[in-house]
Amino acid sequence: MRVLVLSDIHANLSALRAVLEDAGKGGDTGHAYEAVWCLGDLVGYGPDPNECIAEVRQLPGLICLIGNHDHAALGLTPLTRFNHDARAAATWTQQALNKDSVEFLRSLRKEAAYDGFTLAHGSPRQPVWEYILDPRTADANFDAFSTDYCLVGHTHLPVIFQRSAEDAYSLSRPTLPGQPIRLEPRMIINPGSVGQPRDMDPRAAYAILDLDAMTWEARRMQYEVSEVQLRMLRAGLPERQALRLVAGW
Repeated sequence: MRVLVLSDIHANLSALRAVLEDAGKGGDTGHAYEAVWCLGDLVGYGPDPNECIAEVRQLPGLICLIGNHDHAALGLTPLTRFNHDARAAATWTQQALNKDSVEFLRSLRKEAAYDGFTLAHGSPRQPVWEYILDPRTADANFDAFSTDYCLVGHTHLPVIFQRSAEDAYSLSRPTLPGQPIRLEPRMIINPGSVGQPRDMDPRAAYAILDLDAMTWEARRMQYEVSEVQLRMLRAGLPERQALRLVAGW
C-alpha cells in the first residue's frame, strides 16, 4: 500500500492542491495512493481553512490528527501560547471557520497507530505541542513509542532521526526530494510542511510511504505563492506570514 503523508497544510489551498495533483490525485487512473495520513495543522496562518478541510476530509483511507493550530482554532488552547502573528492568525481562523469545519476538527485524534507506525503531530510523548528539532529531543522520544517508526510534523522540516539497537544516541539527516529511503527500525520521520516550509525551500513538502517496499520518498512541489500571499493580505492576515512563504523560512 502507498500512503500519501501530509502535514502542516496551514490553510494554504494552492500548496495543497499542487501536492495532491503531483501525488496523483484524480484523472482516469484515480489515486496513485491508497491512503492519506495527515499529521495535523490543517489550519492556521493561511487564508483557506474551510477549503483545505473540505479537500482533506474526502481523501481516501484518511487518518487525520489534530495539531496545535487546529487546537487553537477550536478555542482549546490559550492564544497567549502563540507569538503575535500566530495569535492574530488563530483569531482570524476562529472567526472564519464554518460549522462543518469545526465539527471535523473536533473529531480529530491527537495520535494514532497503524501497522508498525505511530503518528503524532508534535511528538509521541507530547502529541500536540512538543517540537522534535534535534537528536537530543529525538532521543527523549524513542522510549515514548513502541513501534518501529514514528511520523511527526510540527517543525515544518523534512528530516529523519534514527537510532539502531546498537546506538546510544540518535542521528539526524535531512531527506532529499526524489530519493527514496529504505526504512530501518527505529526512525522518527517528518515529511515537512505543505503550506509553510521552513527549510529555506518554498516548495510544498510531502512524502510517499510505500508499505510494501518499506520506502519513504520525500517530494517537493512548486505552486503559485503570490496567489496565496494576495489572499492573505486581502483577508487582513499578518504580512510577515505572507512574506515568509517566498523563501521558505
